[in-house]
Amino acid sequence: MTMQLLVAAMNTEPFQLAQEMQIGSDAIIVNQTDHYAYEEVEYKGHKLKFFSMAERGVGLSRTHALLRADADISLFADEDIVYVPGYEKMVLEAFEKYPKADMLLFNVQAMPGRETYHIGEFGRVRSYNCGRYPTYSMAVKTEAVHKRNITFSLLFGGGAKYSNGEDSLFILECIKKGMKVYKVPVKIGAEKERESTWFKGYNEKFFFDRGVLYHHLYGGMKKVMAFRFLLKHKDQMLQEISMKEAWKIMGKGMKEAAK
Repeated sequence: MTMQLLVAAMNTEPFQLAQEMQIGSDAIIVNQTDHYAYEEVEYKGHKLKFFSMAERGVGLSRTHALLRADADISLFADEDIVYVPGYEKMVLEAFEKYPKADMLLFNVQAMPGRETYHIGEFGRVRSYNCGRYPTYSMAVKTEAVHKRNITFSLLFGGGAKYSNGEDSLFILECIKKGMKVYKVPVKIGAEKERESTWFKGYNEKFFFDRGVLYHHLYGGMKKVMAFRFLLKHKDQMLQEISMKEAWKIMGKGMKEAAK
């Protein structure tokens, strides 16, 4: 099996990025900048395909990379992930161990305070519990995604109308279209500290966008899942906005999405 790293980046260059991320596999890098360009470079025996795009939206960048992927396995990445040595072998061995899997989710250590998940044991991921995994945890069988015509939402994520959620919606679509998704307790990297390009605090926009996302993610269960979300994270997220007000704002987001 072969593997490519699919990287969404901004205003960078291939060798600097490869060094910072400790890239040890072939990669497709989509770089949001102010012009269009393409180059192929070799880095430590691996081919890096570097696309510069004068467009905005992380979902668009991920889709550009995914449509160009031609390896057996595609591992999604952000530019602020630093990979452990041998991550390519670890990912490929996991797919060999679990041949029925179309997607595997791996552990990538998030920055303190931004952790949304930790995989402690192997297990199946379903539509009702797919909303916690970031894109950089995902590896997919490329052909399985291509033949189902699955791409990333252009409405959600950094640079899009709604600030995040393209990752959860992507997993949900994969599940709905028959792909088998599993989680594995294998750590392949860590997120390095930097200022988020989309997160500006637990403000009104955060909760409104979350309401829009929950409408699309959970359908008829959206209000139950929204209340569960607020209750679970109240100590962390409800310092400036009360739970009652956050609930109202999420409700407004759900109503907009329903239109």
